[in-house]
Amino acid sequence: MESFRYIRAQDNQAAIRAAGINEAKFIAGGTNMLDLMKLNIETPKQLVDINKLSLYKIEELQNGGIRIGALVKNSDLAYHPFIVKNYPVLSEALLSGASPQLRNMASVGGNLMQRTRCPYFYSTDFACNKRLPGSGCGAIDGYNRNNAVLGTSDKCIATHPSDMCVAMAALGAIIHIQSPKGIRTIPFSEFHLIPGQTPHIEHAIKPDELITHVELPALSFASKSHYLKVRDRASYEFALASAAVALDIQGGIIKGARIALGGIGTKPWRSPEAEKALIGAPANNETYKKAADAALAEAKPYTDNAFKIELAKRTLVRALTTVGGMS
Repeated sequence: MESFRYIRAQDNQAAIRAAGINEAKFIAGGTNMLDLMKLNIETPKQLVDINKLSLYKIEELQNGGIRIGALVKNSDLAYHPFIVKNYPVLSEALLSGASPQLRNMASVGGNLMQRTRCPYFYSTDFACNKRLPGSGCGAIDGYNRNNAVLGTSDKCIATHPSDMCVAMAALGAIIHIQSPKGIRTIPFSEFHLIPGQTPHIEHAIKPDELITHVELPALSFASKSHYLKVRDRASYEFALASAAVALDIQGGIIKGARIALGGIGTKPWRSPEAEKALIGAPANNETYKKAADAALAEAKPYTDNAFKIELAKRTLVRALTTVGGMS
């Protein structure tokens, strides 16, 4: 680990000022950042500790939605009564990730910003365009069982690791940002970037911008939702494939749907194609299979991960069946 300067910010403005100079990075729980620093993957010249900021509230909104502070711990959010009742998909996603100890430290804002766990990214002995732009992608011709099949490019096939973000993608979350220029919002679908030709640029956020909170809009059928994660072992493991689903079913017909997939994309993967295949169709196995086919229609397999396409389809069908049943 290289030497760095440490600053403990007392308010949002101080944090933003400090972040705008000297190659700074924010740190809250540090569950990802510290690992990356120990491996010399992240080498900030300055760490800005934001734990003193007043961003710990979970507030119910008059419009039926909820506002979640960026420093809310993953465990606190997962067990919050309003979330458990109205957004079970988010609670389930959070509880399927990491370990209780890590969930007690990890923050919502940090979860949004976490980086891939691709082994080529983590090992400085191999080429990685995320870590060193222009060096190549070791995973494309290497061992790529855990890598992505959606949103890839000839520069990167790294999978996005978050469970929480898959649920938030399905729920259409809105991210609130503060900077020296003021306050702005970013729709969740636009926050994480696919690699394209610039895989090292992962988020639509600038170095001097601070995530203050995440808003979950009111969604009448969000209480009818589920997160299903398929992985190599039962706990403390990243997804091979996962699905966040919410359904509005009336008289056996699907009137509304939200679908997002994890473990298979270079970003949390909202699937409007799957949603379109569901809406207006009967809630049955045939419909669910058509939606799964639509969700994976553009998937591109690599040498070791072709199995993920069928696995993701089955994961989505099972999640849909759990929520919608069979008619």
